[in-house]
Parts: sequence; structure tokens; C-alpha cells
Amino acid sequence: MPSLLARLAARLRGRSPDAEGGGKAQGRRGGPASARQGLWGEREAERFLLGPERGDAPACRVRVLGRRVRVGRDEIDLVLEERDARGREIVFVEVKTRSSDLFGGGLAAMDRRKRHALCRAVARYMGKMPPTPFRIDVVEVFGDASRGAPDRVLHFRNAVPLETRFVHQGLRR
Repeated sequence: MPSLLARLAARLRGRSPDAEGGGKAQGRRGGPASARQGLWGEREAERFLLGPERGDAPACRVRVLGRRVRVGRDEIDLVLEERDARGREIVFVEVKTRSSDLFGGGLAAMDRRKRHALCRAVARYMGKMPPTPFRIDVVEVFGDASRGAPDRVLHFRNAVPLETRFVHQGLRR
């Protein structure tokens, strides 16, 4: 039986102290099952945004510029380029995957801290590009990765306003 200190250290690491070989991950937030669910949600959101079921005009073309883009310490789930008759627009997408909406949807999970991190990442990304119109969208994916297709996907265009502290001369909204 491990000592009290060893059990406490193992619990802080999110591992079972009695398991062989360093322990296995417990079924908590942030574990392998949750990561697998999040990746599935990102793939489903991308499929939805690129697919024929979009409500936009057929003349609108969407192209993926990046998936899970690291910008400093932050990450942007999807970076897309949308082209239509009006021109080009960069779309930053935050994907929120939920197995149900029992505790609120993904848009409700976008608290001040998450919006701040997303705006910081967008400002850094756009700071390295020529001035281009952009927006920040949120896509909610409801369902379970083990069942295959999502139950429903909701797309909120321009859902997160850029914080004024990140606005600078070369940035167009």
C-alpha cells in the first residue's frame, strides 16, 4: 500500500495510486475520453462548416487555413478563409463539444477568461498578416463520439467581439 504522501501526489496527478506502471488516468475532465470527444467535435464542426448543409450562398467558398493552431500559449480550434462576392474574410472558430445541453451549451461556456485567451490568440495571429477582415465564430457540437454522427450542430457567426485592448492600427474587424 502506498504511503499517504504517495497517494496524495498520485491524486494530484490524476492517477490511481494503486495501479501498476504509474497508474491509469481517472475518468475526470481533461482525460483521454474527453480529449477524444473534443477532437471528434472539431472534425464534425469542420465537416459542418465545409459541407453542403451550410445556409450560406453557394457562391461562398471556404478553405481551411489551420486546425488547432498554436499562437503563443493559446490555441485556435479552426482557422478558415471565406471568399464570396464581397471579398475575403478570415474566420476563427472556437468549437465547443457537449454530450448534452443539460448544463448549458458551449456558447455559455465561453466565460471571460476563455474569450480573453481567444481574442489574444486572434490578435497575435492577425498581427502577422496584412490587414484583412475577420470574425470569431463559435460552433457547438452536441453528441457522443462513440455514436458517430452528432445529434446537432449550431453555428454562431461573429459570436465573440474582439476586446478593445487588442485592437491596433493594422487590425480590421
